[in-house]
Amino acid sequence: MRVGVGSGNPVKRRAVERVLESSRGPDLADERSENPTTVTIESVPVPSGVSEQPTGHAETIAGAENRAAAVLDAEPDTYDLGVGIEGGVAGFDGADGLFLVMWAAVTDGSRVGRGAGPSLELPADIAARIAGGEELGPVMDDVLDTTGVAKRGGAAGALTNGRVDRTDALATAVAGALGPFVSDLY
Repeated sequence: MRVGVGSGNPVKRRAVERVLESSRGPDLADERSENPTTVTIESVPVPSGVSEQPTGHAETIAGAENRAAAVLDAEPDTYDLGVGIEGGVAGFDGADGLFLVMWAAVTDGSRVGRGAGPSLELPADIAARIAGGEELGPVMDDVLDTTGVAKRGGAAGALTNGRVDRTDALATAVAGALGPFVSDLY
């Protein structure tokens, strides 16, 4: 089985690898797989079709879905599954503030599964910068006086002092999105 991850970000690929390493077996097999126990995961950089800093759940979900579909469109008949992962910022009814949110989508071209990762409240000063039009990754780089935090522990790691790793957080979203492909309950 070949799985394309709609991003060149190594953290997103590792998140998919982490989930599929624990899921290999006949539950992921389909009629296009010659060997259902072999899963090949490849990065396929594709556009999200949404803004650089998705705002709100709808835009973040759309970005994940667009990436998953774009993987299959980029190289037709190459991948059995396309996976899209998108991070964004959003509010929640009943809670003040702005939250880091993570969504994943998995598609085989006819079905789509969706899953969310943990949501973390952003500190007020960071939320204000995002509300002012800045993107979370560069803001976190500035606050942490570093570069490329999005390709390492991410904002999730920084906001929890390493207790939530970005790869693990995104893997949770991917695992949820795989539901329709691994469970008979769908």
